[in-house]
Amino acid sequence: MRPRLLLATNNAGKVKEFRSLLAGIPFDLVTPKELGITMAVEETGATYRENAQLKACALAVQVGLVTLADDSGLEVAALHGAPGIMSARYAGENASNDGRIAYLLSKLKDVPSEKRSARFYCVIALAQPDGTVQYCEGECRGVIAFVPSGEQGFGYDPVFYLPEFGKTMAEIPADVKNQISHRAIAAQKAKMLLQKMAETA
Repeated sequence: MRPRLLLATNNAGKVKEFRSLLAGIPFDLVTPKELGITMAVEETGATYRENAQLKACALAVQVGLVTLADDSGLEVAALHGAPGIMSARYAGENASNDGRIAYLLSKLKDVPSEKRSARFYCVIALAQPDGTVQYCEGECRGVIAFVPSGEQGFGYDPVFYLPEFGKTMAEIPADVKNQISHRAIAAQKAKMLLQKMAETA
């Protein structure tokens, strides 16, 4: 029987993306929901790394499985790195994706195109039940568009414009996104670590 890897998220968009990004690893991916786990881990860290570690370790210890958690965010130069680790809660705890995007654009309404540079940043934490944690990082650079465009992806993807493609992250095909995104780059590194784990298990 293959070992199981717990994805520390029930976010449907993220789960779908990780299943694609981690295809081919020698683990069966499971989610907390599939295992009936309702434990909520507070993201009280001051950095992406701390938040990813909090989620991964709490679940790895409780469930006894190797656990992958990520924390990621959008950093906009004109906003001094905001929303950053507050990306999901930037427009308030219960804001919708559209609400968060509208709030971000309102903050940038007077900022010209040449000053709208931004990056998506991701840290993946891979925790083992004994408390050992390894980290993988990835980033993707772009520009904040003036209006949302595209139906693919999730989060801030509709306003994250990629000059080299002439499209937003929400307009490029999923297979392209899964090669260039911040999460894709971190996940490629995580795949190598998981391969080594499986070989030494």
